[in-house]
Amino acid sequence: MKIPPSRKIAHLSLDSPFLLAPMAGFTDFAFRRICRRLGAGLVFTEMASVEGLRRHAAKTLHYLESGEEERPVAAHFYGGDPAAFAEAAAVIESLGRFDLIDINCGCPVPKITRRGAGAALIREPGKIETIVKAVRTASRLPVTVKTRPGTVPAHPRIGEILRAVEDGGAAALIIHGRFARDRHQGEADWETIGEVKEAAAIPVIGNGGIETASGALSALRRYRVDGVMIGRAAIGNPWIFTEAKALLEGTPFTPPSPEERYRVIAEHLRNLYRSKREEARIRGRDQSLAGLASCREFYGHLVNYLAATPGLGELRRKIAHTENPETLLRDIAALLEL
Repeated sequence: MKIPPSRKIAHLSLDSPFLLAPMAGFTDFAFRRICRRLGAGLVFTEMASVEGLRRHAAKTLHYLESGEEERPVAAHFYGGDPAAFAEAAAVIESLGRFDLIDINCGCPVPKITRRGAGAALIREPGKIETIVKAVRTASRLPVTVKTRPGTVPAHPRIGEILRAVEDGGAAALIIHGRFARDRHQGEADWETIGEVKEAAAIPVIGNGGIETASGALSALRRYRVDGVMIGRAAIGNPWIFTEAKALLEGTPFTPPSPEERYRVIAEHLRNLYRSKREEARIRGRDQSLAGLASCREFYGHLVNYLAATPGLGELRRKIAHTENPETLLRDIAALLEL
């Protein structure tokens, strides 16, 4: 039975169909809360290990740092054992700060697939169904699955995965339109995503290759999916969600002024620094090194926040040696002539 596009996942009503994709090293609480405020309808944590969760490992739980202001938010986790998934799902629900649980069945990174997790599960649709059922039994939170069309083009498995996900009782299917072999290279196959949407009895969310707000809106309308995930295009540009939503609603969008850009950069970096200090405390490391760690980790965001700004090259050279976020913020303010 075909269903029309919807802004609902189970009982959750989303205020925007444009969602922040989970990205390791980027979608921490500091960034998610900004994207949510600027228009993302739903945000996802970085990948957390089911093994770490079931053991209540402090390092893993730190990945799931969250806050009320970013809700609705999904806990995104990976593993290969249904029983471990069930225990981890119970832990996630007990935290009381997540609105749904997302199962990763698409990460192609070897250290993940060697454990029988991520994209390795694409070869075992039956196991995906078992995992979904195990998670649903252990938690009352809605369950979604994020996957890819297959591991290689010669062996697409998305039809089998759709049936497994539906039979398992998942609330939605999220498809990254590239095969696992291709990681993030090449064109995303949105035609296949659209075909899955036509065949599905649950909401389908598309992901992959979205570079602009207009591209997100075009994918939403052309393929009639229930939502569009935006990943790398949001790094350093969380306003892409504001713009996409404005295009959808036919309202004006005003790009951020230098002052607004600086305010968001400062909020992001300061919260990242606080998080790094807490991470150092949890791991028993020297908290005085958190400044250097946060500045270095912020590099990927910063070069996009300030793309095409004159003088960025010099700042890029300095950031690797900057130990104090406030020093970096002063340099940024000077670069923006504030």
